[in-house]
Amino acid sequence: MAKQISDLKLGILGGGQLGRMMIQEAINYNLTTLVLDPDTDAPCKHLANYFQCGSITDFDTVYNFGKKADIITIEIEKVNIEALEQLEKEGKQVFPQSRVIRLIQDKGVQKQFFKENNIPTAPFQLVNTKEDMLNSRFDFPYILKQRKDGYDGKGVMRINEVADIDQAFDAPCLIEELVDFEKEIAIIVARNPKGDMKTFPMVEMEFNAEANLVEFLISPSTYPEELQNRAEVIAKNIASSLNITGLLAVEMFVTKNGDLLVNELAPRPHNSGHQTIEGNRVSQFAQHLRAIFNLPLGDTSTINHAVMINLLGEKNHNGVAKYQGLEKIMAIEGVYVHLYGKKYTKPFRKMGHITVVDQNRDGAIQKANYIKNTLKVIS
Repeated sequence: MAKQISDLKLGILGGGQLGRMMIQEAINYNLTTLVLDPDTDAPCKHLANYFQCGSITDFDTVYNFGKKADIITIEIEKVNIEALEQLEKEGKQVFPQSRVIRLIQDKGVQKQFFKENNIPTAPFQLVNTKEDMLNSRFDFPYILKQRKDGYDGKGVMRINEVADIDQAFDAPCLIEELVDFEKEIAIIVARNPKGDMKTFPMVEMEFNAEANLVEFLISPSTYPEELQNRAEVIAKNIASSLNITGLLAVEMFVTKNGDLLVNELAPRPHNSGHQTIEGNRVSQFAQHLRAIFNLPLGDTSTINHAVMINLLGEKNHNGVAKYQGLEKIMAIEGVYVHLYGKKYTKPFRKMGHITVVDQNRDGAIQKANYIKNTLKVIS
């Protein structure tokens, strides 16, 4: 007789907020969770059935940790791929598959994948040195991205003129044509081993210009149905081409003439899906578990208008976190608080998120703006 989900052990590489919210959902299935993270105070530490403090980029540590689990997943892409490949060879299930993580770890390889599979994306060029940049075929200004290890706005810079190249990243990069876009949007698609797929409705993102982090996320989108359908088709095509098992977040630009250009991929639960916990009939975390355990995928439809606000550490504050204005915002109807269990704050660190659910889109946005100006993470 096949094992039930509650008989299986789920290993999670990374113990941050995504892992924490995954465990909160896994508890509903009586799942045993094992977490590996280098931080002794990781947000998952007190929620997991088993927590190991150790490097997620070290072969032996990841390999020995993975042997304890039945299914292994990630909450961050910067993990040791060779260990996951060896575990797969020995019969362990790794979702997303190690080959998918390897592709997405390198933005240059990711862009080549887009090109080879006719996925619309901004024109790009791979460069290895600053001299390569001087001989670029792109006019200024353009965007420079590190091929590896960039996250949450890090590893991305705008090059406006030749003089800026002196300050450029000293690592393999890609140059991307500057896109004059109207909005950045995201689609999350889930795919199980049987090939069943479901997408969450498209969401719109608004960024903090200083931190280059998502500040607001608005669901559902008000773009025309035709554009939303195109975005869903693109996301499904990418998931199918990758033959991925699990969640795939697809970030795209909507250009001013209505074209869609894929920006980046994340093969896991993602910041652009946090509002699904209260705003949709199934959350992204429940959907990820359904996908990797080969269960029927849930109903992704929205219940109501939802706005998600990233709760970031305030500038000039480093130390034990204090949440100023929490009681005020909790007095508002339709407000849901998610703190990530991080003891220390620092400028622009993701400390939590707030979701506002409202029958009226403008009402939800108005409440979100009040929360942004009222709730502060200080030290």
